[in-house]
Amino acid sequence: MKTLFLNIALLSSIYSISAQTGYEIKINFKNCKDTVAYLAYYQFDKSYLADTCKKIDKGMITFKGKNKLDKGVYYLVSQEKARYFDFFIDDKDQKLQLSTDANDLVKTLKCSNSKQNDDFFSYIKFITAKNIEFTDFRTKTVGMKKEDSTKFINDKTKELNESVIAFEKKFMDEHTGTFVGDVIKLKSEKEAKDIPKASNGRPDSMYVYNYYKAHYWDGLNFEDDGMMRTPFFADRVKKYFNSVVIQNPDSINVEIDRMMSKTKQGSKMNMFLLAYFTPTYESSKVMGFDKVFVHIIDTYFRTGKAKGIYDDKTIDNIEKRGDILKPILLGNIAPDLLMIDTVGHKSIAKMGFDTVKTSAGATKLYYDNIQNLAQQFVTMSSVKAEYLVLVFWDVDCGHCKTEIPKLLEEYHALLKDKKDVKVFSVYTQHEYDKYRKYIIENKLDWINVYDGIHINNIKEKYDIYSTPVIYVLDKNKRIKAKRIGTEQVKDIIAQMEAENKAIKK
Repeated sequence: MKTLFLNIALLSSIYSISAQTGYEIKINFKNCKDTVAYLAYYQFDKSYLADTCKKIDKGMITFKGKNKLDKGVYYLVSQEKARYFDFFIDDKDQKLQLSTDANDLVKTLKCSNSKQNDDFFSYIKFITAKNIEFTDFRTKTVGMKKEDSTKFINDKTKELNESVIAFEKKFMDEHTGTFVGDVIKLKSEKEAKDIPKASNGRPDSMYVYNYYKAHYWDGLNFEDDGMMRTPFFADRVKKYFNSVVIQNPDSINVEIDRMMSKTKQGSKMNMFLLAYFTPTYESSKVMGFDKVFVHIIDTYFRTGKAKGIYDDKTIDNIEKRGDILKPILLGNIAPDLLMIDTVGHKSIAKMGFDTVKTSAGATKLYYDNIQNLAQQFVTMSSVKAEYLVLVFWDVDCGHCKTEIPKLLEEYHALLKDKKDVKVFSVYTQHEYDKYRKYIIENKLDWINVYDGIHINNIKEKYDIYSTPVIYVLDKNKRIKAKRIGTEQVKDIIAQMEAENKAIKK
């Protein structure tokens, strides 16, 4: 049973507070052995310090400040960074008188001047008692037969769950519109009732899913920054986007926009959600999810909605990152490359490209020799194949030395299976002799090219920050897969082949 007593990492960051009314939190902590205590609070998926009591006098702990604390769930922390208990702060509850006893922390929790907190403590006491009851009845199964033990546990678990569900419903009904009610509601799952039957006679799983998704955020006010300062909100957001929303970029984009539209521009809720979504989808390991990152940039960064969350330099860097990724999203036609193969090397070497030192020099050589160069180019767009594997690699890259021979094996296996596939193999450096030697020694019998004229900027154009990097293109040079392992190439092509057959039917 999940309660507010969660293990959250404590970060030593000082809390920024505003307003002028002040706060005073007095805690009579009997049998407390601490000499120092801390007041901390939740903020999205982290925790921060709000205040410190540097001297505990006979168990009396006092936190006091001239400025008002922001609405949220706060907790008492020991000098060893152990969490004691949670309580609520809102506009009305800024001056609290709490008490407890270290010998029975939960059972003795009280708040003499805040009904919201005293009701919450009653909630915690009930849930804790049920947890203890659950643990106790499990010990009673010792010596029982397996089937008897299973039935006993199932019956007791059902009984306990029903009592907890009934208690929580009553609690939320009695606290509708209060902060504590909204927080308890946030952690509660919404389950469908009276589920219709599907055509196979079983409960309709799609109905259950649609109901769950539609009611997932029931009662949550996204304009209330206090909800972000609870131990449940961040986990709720992560679960929604990782497990509830259909895992494709377009669906995720729709849900991000829907959630962001419910927040106030410039609010803490708005800022923290955008600050979560941006790095999450920039660093996603799921192929194609960079489309979400690009969508975030186009929708929120380029429109000025990220100001105040990131500084101008960071925003500029993120937008530049979007400029790189946008042309190479899945489904786009791959940017063409003007490459030179091993045969064409002699010609461009005579033109001076092997010894040119600067970009300006390379540009001048290009325009001085443009007519002759046209005959030397090997372009990706000119390659005719149903499936084109585009690979970027480096002779001196240790990982490439393992993966390139594997890719060669895969290529030959595909040819043996009569697949219309070609490999456009791009060497990312310019040490021609080393490159040609490797080709010969390893019998790389595919299209071997490199940027001999220094004008393609392949590292930025294809986001090559390490090697090897493998893309798979269709016959129209649309990107169907990218940044995949050699072991995935065969499966990707098989999938593409199945899609082509389905289209032709």
